[in-house]
Amino acid sequence: MYKKLLLFLFIFKISTTSAQYKWSPKTDKDGIKVFTSLVPGSKFKAIKVEADLDATAAQLVKVLLDVKGCTEWVSHTKLCTLLKQVSPSELYYYSEIDVPWPATNRDFVAHLIVHQNPETKVVTVDGPAVPGFVPVKDDIVRITASKGEWIITPLQKDKIKVVYTLQVDPGGNIPAWLINMLAAEGPTRSFQGLKKQLKKPEYAQGVGFIKD
Repeated sequence: MYKKLLLFLFIFKISTTSAQYKWSPKTDKDGIKVFTSLVPGSKFKAIKVEADLDATAAQLVKVLLDVKGCTEWVSHTKLCTLLKQVSPSELYYYSEIDVPWPATNRDFVAHLIVHQNPETKVVTVDGPAVPGFVPVKDDIVRITASKGEWIITPLQKDKIKVVYTLQVDPGGNIPAWLINMLAAEGPTRSFQGLKKQLKKPEYAQGVGFIKD
């Protein structure tokens, strides 16, 4: 049962710097490398995922900004709803994570922001959890402490390197040692789903504001 609890951890896309962590290899499967690190002041380990993907940066950004499509590839996402589209590269969304009984579902509101370095073409995608927009629900635990980051680096034509980092406190009464022990499962499954998502025709063109 608790194995499934970790799957929801992947969905948070919130800004952080991975340099503060000391990464140790966890798993390497299907070209998806997962690392974990102790975090000062937290009982939950940070996670880093590295993978080379057959796609352009513009295609991956289009997948990440497609809020309605999150349920198709992000593990245990029950629903994902667009709350506000600020610009083509910025939005707010709400998501609820399906956590098996007897634990309680989690939810969060995120502010998703995309930046690209005009010289290197490296893309950074942040999505800090923010208060407001959706009232806290009595039967769902609201995630408030989380930080993560996507860094997308073009390698060659239709090939990118992706580094995703995450450190989050899921809240509630979930044993930290179980979450840490299973820290690779959710990210690995979601990246496997991401690879399939990128092959769908609706993402073939990518977003126009990202230059590959």
